[in-house]
Amino acid sequence: MKTLITISWRNIWRHPARSSVLLVAIIVGLWAGVIAVGTMNGLMQQRMDYMIESEITHAQIHHPEFLAEGNSWMFIPEHDRIAAWLENDPRVVSYTSRTLTDGMLQSPVKTSGVRIRGLDIESESRTTTFHENMVEGEYLDTDMRNAVILGKRLAEEHNMEIGNRIVLTFEDINNELTSASFNIAGFYESASSDYDRRNVLIRSEDFLDILADRSIYHEIAIMLENEDKATAFVADLNSEFSGITAQTWRELSPELSMLVELGGIMVYFITMLIMIALAFGILNTMLMALFERMREISMLISIGMSRLRVFLMIMLESIVLTVTGAATGFVLAWLSLWHFTGAGINLEIFAGEEGFAEIGWDQFVYPIMSTGEYVAIISVVITITLLASLYPALKAIRIDPLEVEK
Repeated sequence: MKTLITISWRNIWRHPARSSVLLVAIIVGLWAGVIAVGTMNGLMQQRMDYMIESEITHAQIHHPEFLAEGNSWMFIPEHDRIAAWLENDPRVVSYTSRTLTDGMLQSPVKTSGVRIRGLDIESESRTTTFHENMVEGEYLDTDMRNAVILGKRLAEEHNMEIGNRIVLTFEDINNELTSASFNIAGFYESASSDYDRRNVLIRSEDFLDILADRSIYHEIAIMLENEDKATAFVADLNSEFSGITAQTWRELSPELSMLVELGGIMVYFITMLIMIALAFGILNTMLMALFERMREISMLISIGMSRLRVFLMIMLESIVLTVTGAATGFVLAWLSLWHFTGAGINLEIFAGEEGFAEIGWDQFVYPIMSTGEYVAIISVVITITLLASLYPALKAIRIDPLEVEK
């Protein structure tokens, strides 16, 4: 076998230019494939982490009709009993209760439809990282009376500054229209420009003074020890309490769940696409080498070299060439990922900061590749290489020395 490998290596470099071009194609192809997969994984993971940690958490509880209708009177029944149950469940890391309703924001410039979110400052900061999105002014823990936090983009549309006053109009739990003035304490900027234009944040206590004559909550957001426990957890909640609907983040955001699942499929798709293109290069190179060496191979067979060894020799030439290129490509890809994991890849040049914000993405992405994905790519590389080498090797062992000599 050692002799065959040596012969295969020498045969590869009979035509340095041709072999070098194929080697570079394999290196660049594998490097590009790994970077593309890692970047896609980074985008998916970044989006999932942001949505879970900043807003939707691992699970949420609502009135069964609230998400569809959004009426103020559709609040969670037996909130205190549910809260006590959550306090005693070891799977729960933290939770926060929110008061929500749709309404209108009025400023001297114009009127906009918004979702008004009443937050408990302490529990919200303990459960989510949304307070880290503040870019100007103060959060809701300010001493300002009737404080409100606006998205930066919404404030720009209304030409509002910190300290200005706005009026929020909405229906209370008795379906009566009510209005109240709020003072702008600060601006936030999330990854989604649409969210920034749609949501305003106020303190729960300020909201409840106007909305209802008692404490009511429309949403309980829950962070668990592990995302894998979410399905069993919501099943327990739904069986334990009536008049509520508990859902996992996958149910609350099916489009995000679909993107996460799609990321796993794309690992194989991108790798297969690149390797199929490279397979034609391998096939072409090996067939050209075979036609040039017809007399040589027929002579080897004539002097007693078994056809099996001829088959192995041709296969080894393809395998050695591909493995050399793949190993180099993987090393370069690993080094690139190691660099970009810390520095990030700025995608702003492709669509601009606003372009990515419009669809809820940050312009910086930090690539991720798991060990399983590396193994999957290597498996695809080996499989495609063997398939591409099979035809030239089979053609080689069918050579008739007598026909070649003629």
